Amino acid sequence: MNIKNLTKKGTIFILILTIIISTPSTLVFSEAESIQQQQEIDLQQDLEFLGKLIKFIKANYAYEVTEEELMEGAMKGLFYYLDDYSFYYNKEEFEELTQTVSGDFGGIGLHITEKNGHVTVLTPINGTPGFRAGIKPDDIVVSVDDIDIKGFTSKQAADLMRGEPGSKVKLGIVREGEPKVLYFDIVRELIIINPIEYEILKDNIGYIKIIEFNEHTLENVLKALGQFKIEKVDKVIFDVRNNPGGSLNEVVNVLRFLVPRGPIVHIKYSNGEIATYNSYNDDVNFKLAVLVNKGSASASEIFAGAIKDLGVGTIIGTTTFGKGTVQSIMPLVNGGGIKLTIAEYLTANMNPVNKVGIEPDIIVENKTEEDLQLKKAIQVLKEQ
Repeated sequence: MNIKNLTKKGTIFILILTIIISTPSTLVFSEAESIQQQQEIDLQQDLEFLGKLIKFIKANYAYEVTEEELMEGAMKGLFYYLDDYSFYYNKEEFEELTQTVSGDFGGIGLHITEKNGHVTVLTPINGTPGFRAGIKPDDIVVSVDDIDIKGFTSKQAADLMRGEPGSKVKLGIVREGEPKVLYFDIVRELIIINPIEYEILKDNIGYIKIIEFNEHTLENVLKALGQFKIEKVDKVIFDVRNNPGGSLNEVVNVLRFLVPRGPIVHIKYSNGEIATYNSYNDDVNFKLAVLVNKGSASASEIFAGAIKDLGVGTIIGTTTFGKGTVQSIMPLVNGGGIKLTIAEYLTANMNPVNKVGIEPDIIVENKTEEDLQLKKAIQVLKEQ
């Protein structure tokens, strides 16, 4: 066969093959582009429709409502079909959320509750403005800045007491044995919430209660552990019962002082990627027991799950809540913000937690006033 003709035919074959191979991907790419463009058009039409709907409601609704209120309702509605932990927050709600996460807020430092229909002081936080002003446990708060708070919830009352550090608040207090209402003018300060309580129990066993994992958890856990080392305490009970969670970074950083080198928790994102948080600790000093219950959620489940999977402690109590998801908190330009579930976490051994929880090594229920779970933890550590 003529080489020239063969070359010519080969060139034609390669050209045809190139067209056959390349054409489908070109068509797919064009189709994908077309779908994306259509989606953008649909979204734009939906947004225009939403704007018209807001204007229609404002013009025809029987009662007073602003476009800002309707827009806020629409933004909250965006999260309607999402999980229970994703929300839109207006400016006031978002400020409260960020204060809760950080553990810092402007206020006077009172723990309050609702008792017999009254907002009642549980205790003033030591060293805070409320403590220094002379507010006492069992004081009944009847007014805040001359606003009668009869019928208010403790949250509503707390919102009134909080404010910018340096600003003043006036409390009206009814105190047993005092014939008249007592008034206190108190200057607010930055209140830093220490989420840690600790003590040394009998038999030289340390006890640390973590109320939440806020931005001050690590520093205060380390203070407690430092004191335990001075007292030669090497057996420690961590109590995360009714701990609703908090900061992922904070719980990971605490665990890095308690568990050996290796994975602590795995974070699985929506695109399938998995990020692993590790411990680098080659010197584990404490024998541990961890108390949990159905109120232990999120970061406290990461805590218990790591201790259990890595075999450095005994989990005691009842199965935890089962909130195995991670949320990201993002501020918005309008002063509000969103909390959005962005990932699910898995324990060190890749076990799921969401809607499952952490099952204790030893199941103990508190059915009486005696703390049977704590009693069992002490027994377990004494036997080690």
